[in-house]
Amino acid sequence: MFVDKARIFVKGGDGGDGLVSFRREKYVPEGGPSGGDGGRGGDVIFRVDEGLRTLMDFRYQRHFKGDRGIKGRNKSMHGANAEHTIVRIPPGTVIIDEDTEEVIGDMTRHGQQVVVARGGRGGRGNTRFATVNNPAPEIAENGEEGQERYIVLELKVMADVGLVGFPSVGKSTLLSVVSGAKPKIGAYHFTTITPNLGVVDVGDGRSFVMADLPGLIEGAHEGVGLGHEFLRHVERTRVIIHVVDMAGSEGRDPFEDWIKINEELDLYNTKLSERPQIVAANKMDMPDSADNLEEFRKKVAEVRPDIEILPISSLTRQGIQDLLYRAATILEEIPEAVLVEEVAEVEERKVYRFEKTEEAQFTIRRENETFVVESEAVERMMKRMQMNSHDAILRFARTLRKMGIDDELRKRGAVDGTIIRIGDFEFEFVEGSSYYY
Repeated sequence: MFVDKARIFVKGGDGGDGLVSFRREKYVPEGGPSGGDGGRGGDVIFRVDEGLRTLMDFRYQRHFKGDRGIKGRNKSMHGANAEHTIVRIPPGTVIIDEDTEEVIGDMTRHGQQVVVARGGRGGRGNTRFATVNNPAPEIAENGEEGQERYIVLELKVMADVGLVGFPSVGKSTLLSVVSGAKPKIGAYHFTTITPNLGVVDVGDGRSFVMADLPGLIEGAHEGVGLGHEFLRHVERTRVIIHVVDMAGSEGRDPFEDWIKINEELDLYNTKLSERPQIVAANKMDMPDSADNLEEFRKKVAEVRPDIEILPISSLTRQGIQDLLYRAATILEEIPEAVLVEEVAEVEERKVYRFEKTEEAQFTIRRENETFVVESEAVERMMKRMQMNSHDAILRFARTLRKMGIDDELRKRGAVDGTIIRIGDFEFEFVEGSSYYY
């Protein structure tokens, strides 16, 4: 089954906790603190694997989490960093943050990788908090939580040549004739509902990948028919072979078909109109095709004199070899960079959970007799602090004073015994004290 879109959840590993520990050696009096730092959590990394062609794996597994860092050890030993979680994706995958709609990475080359969820930093052990005034601190930090987000994966088929055209013009038949692919072929519209890929051997030592893309109809750029499900795959082709039913067997005018399809491509992405295009005038074995071709050439010359028109018949194989030779020649003249013109060359993106400008920001609101303090910086600090020691409470109180939260609470009417809530943590305000209860 071909799957070209998936929504998944990713979370970096949490950092390991720091340790509170003291040296206990026979001949080392007053050994001091010896708690080590926790290890860093593992990142979730997406890496391109050219052996994959679909997002099928993400249909069954939708959650990817990094491993947690190892807790700090005594004797000031650092906990081990967690191994990164590597997730393989096919070339042509676009990674998008669901909330911000930011393109995290546009992955096209084998081995290219991007960090989609960073692991949290490890917590510091009590060795890090030793000072002259407090040589034996009983304070350590919890590991930072790993980054988490929902992301959307969109696969845009990577092919050298893409077959486009109205339904039932013979695209699938053409692919089956020139390659070993076996697409579904039927005498009804939208027989092909997912892209089919085939490797074409030109016969002179050259080869390329051809994609039979689902049929277009008018209004596809607005999502009509297969709409965007089809059009995003056209962006990845270096050469477009526009298959036209020259016999008009569906009762449509070949020239009008050609105009409408090109309009849809241009409305979806103006760069597609600049892509090299060959018109494959198909079904030349049928009556009236020769006359229609002559009229078609005249009309196209008035609009796009640069367009090549090659008569073919997928049934009798007339003109097929000339078409393949011409496509291979054009591919040799086009640099592979054209394959993806707007690729964000993102090998690795640094992700920060909070901007530095937000560190000192806070708001205070009142709920009945309780004051609620909201601050991302303070809540993050509290998550990391191990609030079970006197030293940790003192450090927490100093932080609130430095940020001006103490003064603001007094201005709002906080007195001894007033309940203060920050996140899930509640405590009493004590006037004139250097710490909270």
